[in-house]
Amino acid sequence: MADRLTQLQDTINQQADHFCNSIGILQQYSTPSKFPGFDRNGSQTPQQQQQEDYAHLFATLIARCAKDIDVLIESLPSEESSTDLQVASLRRLEQDNKEAGERLEEVVRRGEALLEQIQAALADIAQSQLDMQHLQAENTNKQSNTHMST
Repeated sequence: MADRLTQLQDTINQQADHFCNSIGILQQYSTPSKFPGFDRNGSQTPQQQQQEDYAHLFATLIARCAKDIDVLIESLPSEESSTDLQVASLRRLEQDNKEAGERLEEVVRRGEALLEQIQAALADIAQSQLDMQHLQAENTNKQSNTHMST
């Protein structure tokens, strides 16, 4: 729901931007009004076609944004069902969390058993290497003694 609220806030902000920009464009391209008793001379080159294009563009943007806001508001849960939905969602999440915890415990147990097997195998390998070194040392000593006595 937080994502929908964030989307709604972003869309409302975008709508405010459209309103501000459209007012700015209206101010920029609008023709001055004539006031009785006030004469203003100067060159006036109205850009009527460009103004109509902007009016159509901003009307389209504002209408589309308003529709998006309506859709987002309709997608929000109602007050009556939100408590029930939240409780059901929390129960489902708690169950999922419990199942994931049990799976994790099983994986840890298997990992610890595998670690014990690996440590035992490494201890056997280390002991075998020590035994081999000891045997090689004894053979070398025997051969040295045999060569010296002859």
